[in-house]
Amino acid sequence: MQARELIELAAIVSAHGPALVHSLSQLSATALEQYWTASKCRIDRWHRSIKAFLDRQGSAAPPMRSMPRGNIRGVLEEVLTGEILTRVWTAVLCSFDRLHAADQAEPIARSVLIGHLEARRRVLMLLAGGTVFSAEEALQLDHLRRKSERWIDFLLGALCGICQVSEFAVDPARANDFAATFRQRRSSSSPEMQWAVLLGSLRSAFGQPASVVSPNADLNQQIAASILACFPAELLDSTGLFRYLWLQRLCNVANDTQLLVEQLLALDGVGRSTKDAGARSGPR
Repeated sequence: MQARELIELAAIVSAHGPALVHSLSQLSATALEQYWTASKCRIDRWHRSIKAFLDRQGSAAPPMRSMPRGNIRGVLEEVLTGEILTRVWTAVLCSFDRLHAADQAEPIARSVLIGHLEARRRVLMLLAGGTVFSAEEALQLDHLRRKSERWIDFLLGALCGICQVSEFAVDPARANDFAATFRQRRSSSSPEMQWAVLLGSLRSAFGQPASVVSPNADLNQQIAASILACFPAELLDSTGLFRYLWLQRLCNVANDTQLLVEQLLALDGVGRSTKDAGARSGPR
């Protein structure tokens, strides 16, 4: 799964996040666990890829030090653009827990966000070094960074009704400006029209990814599937780009149901054992 597809998923989360937060459905425990596991594995891969790249650069002859090797370009793009989904989904999960007085999703979301921000810090240090990338490549990656940051604040602005957007924004003032714009537009156009315009603008902004092959396509797919699995079926359209991920959603629902059944049977077994013990120790 390409990094650009995760950007589109971030827009979907932004559009449907308020409905999820206010729904009476429980978040899938299996999906949350999968999100944490896949995200942590991806972060670990990022760190190892960056370290391996720096080690190779350090041992290369000076003329080669400005030439990226392997798929490090794809890794850096994945870190920068993946931050959009990470921040938006963190905002939704934290809002869900706070509204429902729970503590299941927020710790997971914040743990992933902290790891992602550390990977981002390493990417920025790599770009700021000025020795491992050509000036043109560094400029392209910096442009991608600034564009991703702007879209983070924009999509968080759409969540202004469920959370304090400045808490998760890159530029709190800009995010609050976007939030004010969204409040004005909600009364002037339909949600469907706003969604169509937003998605079209996003696709136009990012276009085709510069790196054809995503370095972590497998984990990107697991992350996307885990997020979709948290949404009730009626909130999302099962057709289109993410249709195949609904199979994973059904598996998560089945796993959660099986776990619930097992817990109920275990409780029932404890209850029966207690009753039997009481009957044996009672008057005869």
